[in-house]
Amino acid sequence: MSSGQRIMAELVVIAELGDEEKSLLTGMLGERAGVVFAENLAEEDRFSALERAQIVLSMNPPLEFKPGEYRALEHLQLMQLLSAGADHVPYPLLPPGVRIASNVGAFAEPIAEHVMAMALALAKKLMINHEKLSKGEFDQSSPNISLKGKICGILGFGGNGKAIARLMRSFGVKIYAINRSGKTDEEVNFISTLDDLDYVLRHSDLIVVALPSNRDTRELIGKKELETMKPKAILINIARGSIIDEQALYDHLKDNPNFMVGTDVWWVEPFRDGEFRLDRPFFDLPNFLGSPHNSPMVPGAIEEAVRSASANILRFIDGKPIRGLVRREDYLD
Repeated sequence: MSSGQRIMAELVVIAELGDEEKSLLTGMLGERAGVVFAENLAEEDRFSALERAQIVLSMNPPLEFKPGEYRALEHLQLMQLLSAGADHVPYPLLPPGVRIASNVGAFAEPIAEHVMAMALALAKKLMINHEKLSKGEFDQSSPNISLKGKICGILGFGGNGKAIARLMRSFGVKIYAINRSGKTDEEVNFISTLDDLDYVLRHSDLIVVALPSNRDTRELIGKKELETMKPKAILINIARGSIIDEQALYDHLKDNPNFMVGTDVWWVEPFRDGEFRLDRPFFDLPNFLGSPHNSPMVPGAIEEAVRSASANILRFIDGKPIRGLVRREDYLD
């Protein structure tokens, strides 16, 4: 699709959207693409639409595609995700030449706020002191932690990582970042690649995991990496549970009461697995804080995701570079 031409592309929206999101999408793309909402179609018509589709917009393909529909995608050129993560995509079922784009940075601002809320709650020991007060203990003398002057290591410096860094800097926190290239235009005190993971873990007071989950990052944080961190470090995960070894994390928390963890993501959760399950009793630990993977869920979040995804689809139609392009080989074992 060449730049500057008003070419009509066949777009099938297989994600379920509300009326406002549909209106936004058709308003942005209606003149450039023939937009079809699959949820309104009978089974045969769905299959025919997917056969014609050059672009598919999806949130969670395993739940949205019906059995056998993947074989209809013979003309598909782009699968645009509404989600920021891409580890749930069934890559072997998609034609080899299909480009897959994650919705990078679409939820960055609310996720960054969630990270700050967790960091402050843990640093100020809000849950611990709340529990003490509920039992009649008025512990005014135990110190909490000030963030000013501390170092925050951000593992994964894409849209989410950069938004987190901006909020952290407003508290006087120094930023040590890790990304794929080891370069950034953002204001940081240190940046490198995963080759310097141990250096960042050793020096950071806060560590935020914002990496994609793929074959190179699964269980990236294990016993050795946890022991490399400072004894009173705060570790926050807003990426994927699979990046941190569950057993190693539980053991480290149990054995190191001054080490604290906040997580918005889990090893088994409904979006990918159809259920929420924990194999270790994390919630029995006072130095652990969890939330139900709802960090992006603020009013208007899905609209913003649709706006971001639609803008990326327009880039594709115009022959411009696509944001969030996924390297399929990173996810195939």
